[in-house]
Amino acid sequence: TLDGIESLLAQRYPKEKVYFIRYADDFLVTAPTKEMAEEIREVIREFLGIRGLELSEKKTTITHIDDGFDFLGWNFRKYRGKLLIKPSRKSIGRITEKIRKILQKAAAWTQDELIAILNKTVVGWANYHRHIVAADTFGKLDHIVWNMLWKWAKRRHPEKGHQWTAKRYWHIEGNRKWVFKTGKNRLKQFSDTKIRRHTQVRLDANPFLDRHYLFSRINVARAQSPESQTKLYFFSYCRPVTGL
Repeated sequence: TLDGIESLLAQRYPKEKVYFIRYADDFLVTAPTKEMAEEIREVIREFLGIRGLELSEKKTTITHIDDGFDFLGWNFRKYRGKLLIKPSRKSIGRITEKIRKILQKAAAWTQDELIAILNKTVVGWANYHRHIVAADTFGKLDHIVWNMLWKWAKRRHPEKGHQWTAKRYWHIEGNRKWVFKTGKNRLKQFSDTKIRRHTQVRLDANPFLDRHYLFSRINVARAQSPESQTKLYFFSYCRPVTGL
């Protein structure tokens, strides 16, 4: 278990800019210097060793923020002093390969069946990355998927010409001339998902005294959520218990 590392680092480095960020079994630690990062690595190694665990050498690296690093499918890196968070190359590679495998299985599928499966894949991935710098990546993935679909369509109809294939699977919709669609369904593009930046929450907000502020933030997030029209949300809070 990783429980206890954060409090340990807070005790060891109370005045340093050392932060511990964890998601499941993956975590990262920030430190002001490389030397301190190396020291912290040994502290964590010892912490895990006592509990019969080992620090993964393959997944553990010390790097400068200007060189960047990957975490949870995102790449964190400073460009000319500005921190940008983008989808990582590995994450882009995984979604590309996933779509490629779907198309390989879809040789006998109808276009509607293919669209239904691809829409879940595209929207799910895009929603995960919609709060970071992902617009350029979305556009590039749209181009990659278009080429994959064209090859899929040509494999289904090798004897047909380009014009016939285009009219069979792509149609005009508004200002867009190449929309992969049927009479019922349309393939959603990555770029259909709008980028929404997170607004930083006030760190000094008290859930018991600043209820109006916190509820307003929750309502904004709820309205922007892609599931907001299909799910019902409940919010509860705990009242502080005071002794007599």
